[in-house]
Amino acid sequence: MINIALDGPSGAGKSTLAKALAKTLGYIYTDTGAMYRTIGLAVKRRGIAPDNAAEIEALLPEIRISLKFENGEQKIYLGDEDVGALIRTNEISAYASTVSAIPAVRAHLLDVQRGIARENNVIMDGRDIGTVILPDAQVKFFVTVSDTERARRRHAELVARGESVTLEEVAAAMAERDRKDATREIAPAIPAEDAVFLDNSDALDIVIARAVAIIREKTEGKA
Repeated sequence: MINIALDGPSGAGKSTLAKALAKTLGYIYTDTGAMYRTIGLAVKRRGIAPDNAAEIEALLPEIRISLKFENGEQKIYLGDEDVGALIRTNEISAYASTVSAIPAVRAHLLDVQRGIARENNVIMDGRDIGTVILPDAQVKFFVTVSDTERARRRHAELVARGESVTLEEVAAAMAERDRKDATREIAPAIPAEDAVFLDNSDALDIVIARAVAIIREKTEGKA
């Protein structure tokens, strides 16, 4: 199987790029960040603080997360509820960042994520795909965009969903999440040593063409 890892900071456009690449190549798209966000949502609904490791670990067996792939696109469920539209707020992003630093949470999801990659050609995006989840991925990208552009994109996305939030608030929240993710002891969000840095500032079709060329060069003759 061919495994493609896409890492990078929040707001770099990883999910949009990963979805487009999966569609272009006929691969399965897997958004690992959505899994952590879903756990964050479950934790928040239970009224548990996102840094309460003991209570969160005790809750994990009760959290049922499932993925469904429809027309090559991932849908994520908490129990029987499609929570895709509920896990993209700034509040849940903050929960996800804190919850994802808990070792038990990462271990809980690791087998699920690796199982998907063992059985499918995948494009998997997140923050530690190339370093931890799929260290043997044939292609590892670290997606980059300027901090200003990242904040602008995320702000536009949140406003389009009806959230009342300023660009400054979004930029501050993203900077704090970046700090937490890059400095956590467990699986920090840093580039893999063999990652290819991919600038996602250009138009999507240009970035896709650049990425596909790299993927084909590195995976030619492999399956």
